Amino acid sequence: MKSPRDVVLVEGLRTPFAKAGTKLKKVHPAELGKVALKQVIAQANLDVNLVDEVIIGNTGNPPDAVNISRVVALNAGIPLKTSAYTVHRNCASAMESISNGYEKIKSGTMDVIIAGGTENMSQMPTLPPKKFQEIFEKLFAAKGPKQALPLLWTLFKADMKQIKALLSGNMKDEYFPVISVMAGLTDPFVGINMGQTAEILAKEWGLSRETQDKFALRSHLLASKAMKEGRMREEIAPVYLAPEYKEVVSDDVGPRESQTIEALAKLKPFFDKATGSITAGNSCPITDGAAIVLMMSREKAEALGYKPLATIRSYGFAGLEPERMGLGPVYSSPVALKRAGLTMKDIGLVELNEAFAAQVLSCQKAFDSDKFAQEKLGLSSKIGEIRDEILNVNGGAIALGHPVGATGTRIVLTLAKEMKRRNTQFGLATLCIGGGQGGTMILENEG
Repeated sequence: MKSPRDVVLVEGLRTPFAKAGTKLKKVHPAELGKVALKQVIAQANLDVNLVDEVIIGNTGNPPDAVNISRVVALNAGIPLKTSAYTVHRNCASAMESISNGYEKIKSGTMDVIIAGGTENMSQMPTLPPKKFQEIFEKLFAAKGPKQALPLLWTLFKADMKQIKALLSGNMKDEYFPVISVMAGLTDPFVGINMGQTAEILAKEWGLSRETQDKFALRSHLLASKAMKEGRMREEIAPVYLAPEYKEVVSDDVGPRESQTIEALAKLKPFFDKATGSITAGNSCPITDGAAIVLMMSREKAEALGYKPLATIRSYGFAGLEPERMGLGPVYSSPVALKRAGLTMKDIGLVELNEAFAAQVLSCQKAFDSDKFAQEKLGLSSKIGEIRDEILNVNGGAIALGHPVGATGTRIVLTLAKEMKRRNTQFGLATLCIGGGQGGTMILENEG
């Protein structure tokens, strides 16, 4: 039953996603967001004065754009009068931006919202060790050369110890620099990184290395096929590299059409070198990119003459053990399905973010398990099977990458466009969230 306060997606685009250290490494995350937003405005032929608010997800929090949403908005031509704020829910930051917009539109508070996410993981800084920070604090407070010179000598000795720590590769050494992206991907509650949480799932769910590598290969081949056939290009806004604009990045930097199972099998386990199965090949890469969607109330979209891409039927977030964070979608999806009045049998397409092959495969098993549903979710029976033929049909983050603050919008956008192509009525976008959470959003095809 359609309602004037239904929340609809009117338009959406993203930049290409590029592996960290490659094509987009020098492009500020605010610039990536601006590129996507300007193209959305142009493609929708939107009067920017109608925008009530801009909400953008980001986790890197660059020091020169702390409220990056406001920076993106103003640089893209959104009026000064329009408010903007940034949200942070780790991997689901860009889904959180959409859910925030959903609530404001659904309640009648607002009618036109721009939501999305942006991240440049290449630019997340390397910080000085705590020992250096202590010395610098004293040095800045020093009064004259008599106090400063001994501190400079202490700094020199600390620098020598840092070089020694770097050469040894001992990241636990108190003189080793703090790599912020690695620190951010380590759970502060249980003290393990995201790759180690995937190792836990791989062992608990009995996932072989070969099974994981086959899933990774599937991701690359499907993403490459989608790019070649033009499906992925429909959602991409090209990035013109400044200042000369001699190079245009218009495709994702990650999918490998030539990827083979043999090449994947040669990679060594990265997180548990002795008994592990998680490698760089069956994990998502660290990535740069942005994604933006234009949201409206149904009555506003109709008044402006827009034909929506999809209706947001519901969303849901849920928590679980941080060390099993990869199972987050299994916890959040029943919440969203119940709110939408649907079951998994109604869902025709699923976008489940591929943080790790083991994480996606574990979710598939858990979705289809009566025992898991009863013991962990308090349900009488399983949520329902996620068949391979409806899962990530254009590949996923193992090939495309996972710019943490942007992925939540990317999977919603990809889902909405594929639902339109296939005339699928209901779709589910979901992802695990570092820290032990899951997020899910359910869309209905407006066709």
